Amino acid sequence: MKKFLALVLSSIMMVSLAACGDASDGGDGLKIAIVSSPSGVDDGSFNQDNYNGVLKFIAENEGATVNAIREDSGDSAAAVLAVAEAVADYDVIVCCGFQFAGIGDLAKDNPGTKFILIDSWPTVEGTELTADAPLENVYAAYYAEQESGFYAGMAAALTTKTGKVAVVNGIAFPSNVNYQYGFECGVLYANATENLNVEIVELPSYAGTDVTGANVGGNYVGDFSDEATGKVVGEALIAEGVDIIFVAAGASGNGVFTAAKEAEGVMVIGCDVDQYDDGANGNSNVVLTSGLKVMHDTVYNVLNDVKNGNFAGANVTLTATTDSTGYVSESGRCQLSADAIQKINAAQAELKAGKIVPAANFNGITPETFTW
Repeated sequence: MKKFLALVLSSIMMVSLAACGDASDGGDGLKIAIVSSPSGVDDGSFNQDNYNGVLKFIAENEGATVNAIREDSGDSAAAVLAVAEAVADYDVIVCCGFQFAGIGDLAKDNPGTKFILIDSWPTVEGTELTADAPLENVYAAYYAEQESGFYAGMAAALTTKTGKVAVVNGIAFPSNVNYQYGFECGVLYANATENLNVEIVELPSYAGTDVTGANVGGNYVGDFSDEATGKVVGEALIAEGVDIIFVAAGASGNGVFTAAKEAEGVMVIGCDVDQYDDGANGNSNVVLTSGLKVMHDTVYNVLNDVKNGNFAGANVTLTATTDSTGYVSESGRCQLSADAIQKINAAQAELKAGKIVPAANFNGITPETFTW
């Protein structure tokens, strides 16, 4: 997808500039806005994968336009305001992240605009809607990030040489806690099934607090666009002997990548998208694999539903059963051993069958209570 982005980005940006502030430039095509967090749509991770879905749709549909809008504060109220300021000018607005949950009220007031909400379900008057009560003009998707995190945890445990691994997150939103918990469960599963004793390293000073105020531990940068602090956290973990770090921190994760590149024998696991290209380090590469959340397919498919008149509002949780979560195992895009891939694939089949259920922020399971 990154190669695809590189090929079309320049032409798309020309279209985006034309579309900005002038809805008439779209002709008969869909006028699309994508509103992202401060790390923007070129963050190499979460936002960019959403954007790639838009770009693929744009490339296939003459007349369709896109405007990428970056909300610079990361504040939930400001995020909804950014969408409100754009709503009159676009047919479809793609909202990237948990901080956009509050668009539910806005969507009710603007039934002619369709919304794609990724990583959250909408709230109306502060209350999250349920799966059986969606808004007609909002397609909202959660993902089972704990599944992708589980594969990352197994990969780390099956590969580490020091016996110490860690996960670095951005902010303890539910999606990030899901990644953390899933990673921890993957390590625990590998320890138990392969007779390992791999340690999950956490730095108490960077413990996360989730949306309920609960301490979830882990290693949280506290931001999705703070590369400097990301590097500090990465260096601190490496100093503790960690040699594999799962990085689920948006653009803050770039700092962790840098710390790994400057160290000896340290690898990272990418997140959301295939980040192998980001791991290039001279003649070597620091990326072991990447945990995937296949958001570009969701955005692309829903945009096609809009175009074809098949759009339907929904609140869904997408899982491995629809290949919406996964990990990179392709030759040349990961550095996992064949044995590790075989073992992760076997666990993935068990997970798809419901025999393994990793912990998540709100599924009633924690890493401490995880069993299978």
